[in-house]
Amino acid sequence: MNKTHHISDLTPNAGPTDETQILARFRAVADQGVLRHALPQRFGGFEDDFAALVKTHRRLGEASRDPGLLLMVNAHLWGSIFPILLYGNDRQRETFLPKLISGQWLGGHAITEPGCGSDVQAMTCRAEQAGEGFVLTGEKRYITNVPLADWLVVYTKLDGKITAFLVSLEDQGCTFSNEGSLNACRGSATGSVRLENCRLDADRLLGKAGAGTQMIQKALEYERAFVFAGIAGIMEWQLNEVVRHSRERRSGGVHLGRHQAISHRIADMKLRLDTIDLWLNECARLCDAGQRLTLASAQTKLYAAEAFLQSSLDAVQIMGASGLESGGAVAELVQDALAGRLFSGSSEVQKNLIAALLGTGDAYRGNAQANQS
Repeated sequence: MNKTHHISDLTPNAGPTDETQILARFRAVADQGVLRHALPQRFGGFEDDFAALVKTHRRLGEASRDPGLLLMVNAHLWGSIFPILLYGNDRQRETFLPKLISGQWLGGHAITEPGCGSDVQAMTCRAEQAGEGFVLTGEKRYITNVPLADWLVVYTKLDGKITAFLVSLEDQGCTFSNEGSLNACRGSATGSVRLENCRLDADRLLGKAGAGTQMIQKALEYERAFVFAGIAGIMEWQLNEVVRHSRERRSGGVHLGRHQAISHRIADMKLRLDTIDLWLNECARLCDAGQRLTLASAQTKLYAAEAFLQSSLDAVQIMGASGLESGGAVAELVQDALAGRLFSGSSEVQKNLIAALLGTGDAYRGNAQANQS
């Protein structure tokens, strides 16, 4: 059942938003079914495919022009919904998925720590067995959807091995804060999680003890493959804006776009956008065919992140001073594009991963992780 649709009732982000506005925009997106693609009907999904997900996310990007909102949606999907779907037991799936897929609950995952970004094996957050349950201690930083999230998949070390737990905003000993918030992707929330003797029942363990490295890899593969689907929609708007400007603005007695220096930048922007679409469609094809995604997702993330930054710089150059006006979307996208080179794993991490998969470079130890997760 294909449920791709037009995204309505979502005005473009006009600048910084407070937490109430951020959550309201997320709920509006959820109400339109954006979170339901490629998920089973029994939990509230459309039972369709990843190709439909890509199309809808692209429309969301065009309608919202809000990289923060897109980051928020992707952290929710790949950080919480899909790990629970893939690794949760029946009770966890029945309890969590309907409310996460409907948008009643906001989720995400907590991987990054103040002292470690890309190297997840260096995490110091720990879990200890306490009777039939667990006690979690440590801190996570730069976590998308905190402090607004209701639930997080939190990764810790249990007996020296990375293990995942389901942690609630309301758990005693758990504090969500906006410490570590970022001045980019302002349509989302980013904050910290502090765990101080946070006691959890045994049923909060997600997947098998010690399976966290595999779970992180899988979550980030999906995120890298599709986080730029919505941003491609923003880049479509970005391209249309510079084309319009180049037709309306005159320089040297001709339209701005008649100058080769300008027209070549526009041609490059178009080429980058179409190439991103090809990569996104390839990732969707692989997922829908049940094939391995590791290499393609790293290639997609690397190319798309660098392309978004370069096209954002080109857009400002073409627009001139008007592109730098205070509060203008064109200039703000440059800052968002810089963040895009970091979240879901930096461009350098993607290159290391690609090289390792080709049998060269440093061995991939499961630590190719985002500076912002």
